[in-house]
Amino acid sequence: MIFASLDFAIFMVVFVAAYWALPRRGQNVLLLAGSYVFYGWVHPWFLVLIAATTAVDYGAALGMDLRPARRKAFLWLAVAANLGLLGFFKYFNFFADNVAAVLAMAGWHVPKPALHVVLPVGISFYTFQALSYVIDVYWRRTPARRSLIDVGAFIAFFPSLLAGPIMRATTLLPQIERARRFSAPAARDATLLLAWGFFKKLVIADNVGVIANKVFALQSPEFYVLWAGVFAFGIQIYADFSAYADIARGVAAWLGIDLIKNFEHPYLAKGPAEFWRRWNISLSTWFRDYLFLPVAYRISDRLPPERRLRIDAATWAYSGGMILTMLTAGLWHGASWNFVIWGAYHGVLLALARIVGAMRKRRRRTRRWLAPLQIAGMFLLTSLGWLFFRETDLAQLVRHLGLSPFESTVLGRRTGAYLFFLALLYSIPLWVQSLWVQLGGRDLGAAMVREEAQPVPWVVAAQALLAGLLVAGILVLRSTTSLDFIYFRF
Repeated sequence: MIFASLDFAIFMVVFVAAYWALPRRGQNVLLLAGSYVFYGWVHPWFLVLIAATTAVDYGAALGMDLRPARRKAFLWLAVAANLGLLGFFKYFNFFADNVAAVLAMAGWHVPKPALHVVLPVGISFYTFQALSYVIDVYWRRTPARRSLIDVGAFIAFFPSLLAGPIMRATTLLPQIERARRFSAPAARDATLLLAWGFFKKLVIADNVGVIANKVFALQSPEFYVLWAGVFAFGIQIYADFSAYADIARGVAAWLGIDLIKNFEHPYLAKGPAEFWRRWNISLSTWFRDYLFLPVAYRISDRLPPERRLRIDAATWAYSGGMILTMLTAGLWHGASWNFVIWGAYHGVLLALARIVGAMRKRRRRTRRWLAPLQIAGMFLLTSLGWLFFRETDLAQLVRHLGLSPFESTVLGRRTGAYLFFLALLYSIPLWVQSLWVQLGGRDLGAAMVREEAQPVPWVVAAQALLAGLLVAGILVLRSTTSLDFIYFRF
């Protein structure tokens, strides 16, 4: 089931009405059942995988409590089961194709396995969410839960199930376990956030997505046409992914549950590290906490004692750990070499930024007038990364990188300019929102209200007016071509 559908609208109305009529335990049973209906709506067999993941992780966490001497064995059992399922369904075809190619280069022509593996939507997200629960139990950051219903509802929580944000057990499980009550102010904030999310998806992402798709479908696009398409894709993926996150937060808020913000205006970042603190925050922090820090500390422990944990001396450990982490993050996005290249590219950017910072003995205060140049420079570097991300054909990618702006025709320049400004026109609401927040304005959904408070009439009126304008914009400007959420592929 997808958010922008009549099926989901009917599902949500019925679900919310039943949800608030039940006590907490009944709400959790309904939340688990509703999440399974939501996930298995099109492909019921997907439920077998998520149920198996839930059973293994629930049992492994309990095993750690009941048999402390075997905590590590239970941890590795859960990690192997989770990554085994993810690896098979996401990487089997990729692995089989590459093994066959390597063997063919060696003169051994081995037929490929006649097995077509379908990637279950959302498996990358709920697998990492489930893993965070088991690992946090192992690290004693959170206790193992006795309620299978609560753990199941946490792993399969339908608002964030298909494309995040990836929630931690320490954040989401306590909300599922505690009593919840309906909040009218939260519902108003959530409704406005939903309207903004659907506007970003249906008006911005889908319209510029058509531009990007047409450019990347060309066999030999000229320089300016190509980079107009890259710019359009950069807008599309941000609007599309952040739209899903906003809709997920809005739906969850209607259920009395807070999800973390997954985006903090990443195109205002002044450097690589800041970009990843703003982009897909839940995934970035997951890799930081569960992969990068353990790897970096392990490398740092092997340094001579006088050099341990000193940031300047351990820069190489940070850099190596970051490149490895970003390579893994790239492969997480998809079973294709272009994602590996994209991950390596961002890993190198992060490592270089750290090395340059370590070489500066004295950190000078950055002049304010340099900030726009830093933002523009980081946006250009990010856009180059989006070319690696979007182009899956490596031969075509090499061709794109070899294009020269001086070899374009007049028609190519004019077409590129037209496509660029068309994508820029659709993206204006994104830039306006980011500048508004940068100047100190309140972000949409920045602080969902939980407690009942005396409503401020002008605030309620402003929210209603803005929501109405967004809905009107959707009705008038919605793309005639409906595109799936990009991160459903991952």
